[in-house]
Amino acid sequence: MATLTKNRKAVEAKLDKNKMYSLKEASQLVKEITFTKFDSSVDIDLRLGVDPRKANQMVRGTVSLPHGIGKTVKVLALVSADKEEEAKAAGADYVGLDEYIEKIKGGWTDIDVIITMPSVMGKVGALGRVLGPRGLMPNPKSGTVTMDVAKAVTEVKAGKIDFKVDKYGIIHTTIGRISFDEKQLAENAREFIQTVVKLKPAASKGVYLKGVAISSTMSPGIHVDPKRFIED
Repeated sequence: MATLTKNRKAVEAKLDKNKMYSLKEASQLVKEITFTKFDSSVDIDLRLGVDPRKANQMVRGTVSLPHGIGKTVKVLALVSADKEEEAKAAGADYVGLDEYIEKIKGGWTDIDVIITMPSVMGKVGALGRVLGPRGLMPNPKSGTVTMDVAKAVTEVKAGKIDFKVDKYGIIHTTIGRISFDEKQLAENAREFIQTVVKLKPAASKGVYLKGVAISSTMSPGIHVDPKRFIED
């Protein structure tokens, strides 16, 4: 039988796996049961009552978290020459078009978000095989294909994230770092949950928000009562 480590014992002493916590309690507890020496990410999982195989039950959107996610997001702006200065001024890390398209074709994907324009999607679309599997393909629904390049770059840099339900009916995303205080984590989580709730498809019947769990990179999941996420 495996011997429990000191940290594992501490986790088991604090976490009741059978309890449904409030969002405030979970945001505090995740900090107490994380013992990594690095600034772990804090993630949230929402289990939805939808069938993602049906187009009318797909849940996808964007949200600007009030406290960001605590990570420097590397943005590539694939834009025409007349939009380059606008993108640079807004804070894009890489700006250009043809040279970066060639780099990506060669396997370069050292970026977190790509923002582009409708007029150049013909060129960008050819990168689907490289960008698609990595979740980097720009999409009008996520606001990453737009003529207002500066606004899109600014929002992403400020903490705007894109999310999409997976084939199991779960949405998983990062809502901050373990160095955030419990109030910041709770407010980010609440904003995210409320955004997803508002996107409930008309075709989804029965309970929509079935489960909520919060965890850090190395911690077990903390189950949050879906009915109590509004609490302060």
